[in-house]
Amino acid sequence: MVEDAKFEDGGERPLFLKGLDADDLKVISALAQDAVVPMGEISYDASRRRFALLVNRFRWEDVEAAEKRGRPVERVQAVLVFDDVMAARSSGVPADDKEMILSILALSFIPAEDGMGTVEITLAGDGEIALDVEALDVTLKDVTRPYVAPSKHIPTHDD
Repeated sequence: MVEDAKFEDGGERPLFLKGLDADDLKVISALAQDAVVPMGEISYDASRRRFALLVNRFRWEDVEAAEKRGRPVERVQAVLVFDDVMAARSSGVPADDKEMILSILALSFIPAEDGMGTVEITLAGDGEIALDVEALDVTLKDVTRPYVAPSKHIPTHDD
């Protein structure tokens, strides 16, 4: 009998996830929620059709283990890459301020014809990045060791 993976199974290992449909993107969105990224760590390579962000991701998959062991919650640097991107645009995001820190709230996919569609990256403060894609192809990969979250607490949206 094959058993489904559980969320906490990834708690101690770096994540390396590939998303190819809207359901996959929901999982990646949950793991990328509250990730912070400086504007200078966002790039769009039109010739390679790749949009990439180097984010500081809150390790949601590790919260329960941290609480059980009485240790602080963690963040990790991760690369969030979208391939097959035909166009990228943003609203509410000052592209000229490379020091500005953005916070990701959610990732979603709006399908169009023949597998094409738009990936929406919803940001705190009414910002948004929209990626027109030929096909949904997203990767989330942790690239550093986890570190103690500077705030030392679980992000909330009560503000």
